[in-house]
Amino acid sequence: MAYRISGLPLDDFAPLFGRSDAELAEQGVLRVRADHKPGYPCRVTLEDAEPGETVLLLNYADHKAATPFRSSYAIYVRESALAPAELHDSLPAVFANRRLAFRAFDAAGMLRDASLALDGDADARIRELFADPDIAYLQAHNAAPGCFAARIDRA
Repeated sequence: MAYRISGLPLDDFAPLFGRSDAELAEQGVLRVRADHKPGYPCRVTLEDAEPGETVLLLNYADHKAATPFRSSYAIYVRESALAPAELHDSLPAVFANRRLAFRAFDAAGMLRDASLALDGDADARIRELFADPDIAYLQAHNAAPGCFAARIDRA
């Protein structure tokens, strides 16, 4: 079972880059300086920000389906992001050393299954969920804080 993991579209965030803190605050966005790594996972590049790098902390609607499973939560985006990550049958760096919750949705955006991945078994959980032909896509979330990590599609 082949799959693709994609970072969020850069165009969704680029208009915020370089804005003043006051302008960002008007939109409910905070600029934060990463003070350790890992800890500030960019949802565009799917990499952790380097210490000293600035990231934007904002609320993002990660599941826009017109179902009861519509959701949004806080995410980080690196102001230095240049392009969204796209990985095929491999895991992004931000999945390493993190416990992940995978939510499996059908084409209508209804939750059909879920799985928890502990260190080192994310690939196996992804493949198990996609073994069900009714699963159209997955969402990965960091298990403890609950924040959106990435979308995973069949390739």
